Amino acid sequence: MSFLKNIFGGDDAPKQEVQKMNWTALTDLAQLDAIAASEKPAAIFKHSTRCSISRMALKQFENEFNSEAEVTPYFLDLLEHRDISNEIASKFGVYHQSPQLIVIKNGKAVYDASHSDIDAVELKSKI
Repeated sequence: MSFLKNIFGGDDAPKQEVQKMNWTALTDLAQLDAIAASEKPAAIFKHSTRCSISRMALKQFENEFNSEAEVTPYFLDLLEHRDISNEIASKFGVYHQSPQLIVIKNGKAVYDASHSDIDAVELKSKI
């Protein structure tokens, strides 16, 4: 039976995604004012939890990211907080996409990328 478990999986329990980064959850509109006012740049990752492309972009970004000392990473679950995504577009003048990475520096969006253009190395050059 262990042979079949190895092939087909034997654990019926849902797998929890392991966070590879120390994300700050973006769950309140008031956080956007704090991000805009912060002296430390912020990177907002907008993620759709139902989208495999978004999941792939997130995993790749997490594997490459090593700039936590220079930028605060924020994670936005688009399905739970569409209102925040809409406010980001309005407040920072960035067209909504998913997945999307937006860098906020000195209260302004200085970089945004979506889908396969999301790149942790490029992020580092913008902060």
